Formats: sequence, C-alpha cells, structure tokens
Amino acid sequence: MDNYPFIGILVQKRGYRRRNVKLYQRYVNLKLNLYAFSSEDILWDKKRIIGLQLKKGRWKQQELPFPRAVYNRCYSKESLTIQRLEQLIGKGRCFNSINHFNKWELTEHLAQSPLKAHLPYTGLYEEANITALLEQHKLLYIKPLFGSKGNHVYQVEMKNTGEVYVSEHSLSPLMICRTYEDIRQKLGRLLTGSTYLIQQGITVKQSNHHYFDIRALVQKGLGGTWSVTAIICRMAFKQYFNTSMCKQVFEASTFLQNVITAARTEQTLQELHGLSLAFAEEAEQLYSGLGEISVDFVLDEEEKLWMIEINGKPQKSIYTDLKQQLKGYHHIYSSPMEYAYYLTQRESGTAT
Repeated sequence: MDNYPFIGILVQKRGYRRRNVKLYQRYVNLKLNLYAFSSEDILWDKKRIIGLQLKKGRWKQQELPFPRAVYNRCYSKESLTIQRLEQLIGKGRCFNSINHFNKWELTEHLAQSPLKAHLPYTGLYEEANITALLEQHKLLYIKPLFGSKGNHVYQVEMKNTGEVYVSEHSLSPLMICRTYEDIRQKLGRLLTGSTYLIQQGITVKQSNHHYFDIRALVQKGLGGTWSVTAIICRMAFKQYFNTSMCKQVFEASTFLQNVITAARTEQTLQELHGLSLAFAEEAEQLYSGLGEISVDFVLDEEEKLWMIEINGKPQKSIYTDLKQQLKGYHHIYSSPMEYAYYLTQRESGTAT
C-alpha cells in the first residue's frame, strides 16, 4: 500500500480532517493513500505533512510525504498555500485551487460566450441606474461580489402601486420605498462592506407557490473530463425566495414533472446536461484547474432555463437525503478521488 500514490484533501481547519477522509474514502475503490490536512499541518522545511488517515478502521495521524495531487476543500480567497504546494508537487496538481469565485469577473467572461442567452442582465450596483432597471424589469436582485448561501442577497421589486419592496431571504419587505431617492438612500444602509452586483430578476415558475431552483453538480473523474453527476431541485420555504434556505431537496426528474409536463421534463433535463457542461468548460477557461462546480438554474414562466450562479465549492450535505433516489450518489464523493488519481497517473504519462 505504501507504493500507492498519496492523495491529499486540503481542509480549512484541523477539525474538518476526519469527516472528509471518512466521506471520500468510503466511496473510492482505487488503490491510493488518502489523507486530509490543513495549512497548519504543512511542514515546509521538512517537506512533510502531518496527515490524518483511516487505515483498517483505525485513525492514524503521522508525518507523511507530500501528496501527488491535492483536492482543495478550503473555501477561501487566499491562494498562497496552493501556490507553494504546486511549486513542490507540480503545476495543476492542486485542483479547485480557486473556488471562491468573483461573480462579476465570471459574469463578464460568460457574457462573451455563446451562453449569454441564458444569463440575466447583471451589472455593478455602483454603476447601475436602478431607476431605469426597475422600470424595465420590475424585479431585481442585489448580491455581494463574493458571497454564498444567499447571505446578503436582496430582492428589489416594483409593485403595481409604484412602491418598491426590498426583501432579504423572505418575501416580507425589510423596507418599502416610495420615491427613487428613497431607494438609493435606504439601500445604502444595507449595502456596506462589500462590492455588490445588481441582476435582472426572472419571473420564475413555482411549485405550489414555492420558489425553487435547479442545481447541477458537474465533476471530473477518472478520464479527466467533465460529466454531470446529479441534478436536484431545491424548494424554498413558503413566502421565501432564498432557495439556499430550502425546505426540501428533490431529485430533479421527479420534481419537475409536478411543474411541467413529462415530455417537457425530459427535454429540460437534456438541456440542463448540455448547458451545465458548457458552463463548466467556460468557467474553466477563466479559472484553470477546476475539478467540480455546481451550476444553479431557474425556469421562467415560458419554461426557459436561466443560469443564476456557479459555485466553486459545491455543498455536498444537501444530497444526503437523496441517497436512494440518486442513482449515481456515490459519484458525488468518488469522482474527486478519481480525478485526483487521474492527475497522479498523468504525471507519469499513463492516464487514460
């Protein structure tokens, strides 16, 4: 077993090592040495790492060689650790090296691609004419440049009365604005400490008056190419627009048939596969070294798909309740290990 390649999972904190090794090792069938480590575990001078392994059912922490490939599970803008690791183990051996995406940078890149037709209008809030945008779209979303889980995302909606409702998470307004000057002034109190984007709101299809989105998990595996591992729907609580605070998660093909016809569901799933792969390939042109992403879509009232967000560190826990429904559930955890193995074999020129 000592001859098997070492694969490392880089985690945010030492306390996260055990759960990651347990999860990923359970689903991998390749001959490899897996361990997890944090940046504080790296002994740069000795070129060794204090890694945590699970061997024959027992946990073992010891000094280990540098891995031949690293799966980055740190959600951070800090990249110095990754850069130093790649200087020692080889460029491109740390995948998901960038997973905290700059939403504006990514939007600008995607807007130049053939996928533009599936992107809602997005601009920088500071440069936007919010009056004109509200007149045109009636519904807008304001979100931070770097953000996750729907935190600090605001819905701005012009009602038929001319009043503008500003909401966070739920549809109940945080504030009601009656003049355009009022909007800028009141939003200014909310939008502090970050750069914000303003995005065209899509009037979406709902399921029994619940908002939902569609998430595609796209990963690389043993062949080093992208594939769609899972497609799910996240249904928000009633009177909430934030699907990150979801009431329930469903396997997409079953859920969508309650919203659109069976025939249209099949077409939509085929389109989701194609679009998700295309978005992954485009994202990788901007951020090299990706190994997995999730792509979030919504369906509008005419059943057109709109891409609303790409996530560089897909949340895995949302799939737990779908173990039985998702045919390829194990791929969620096995694919990153297979891709890491692929990188070690490519180094010696034997990857397939």
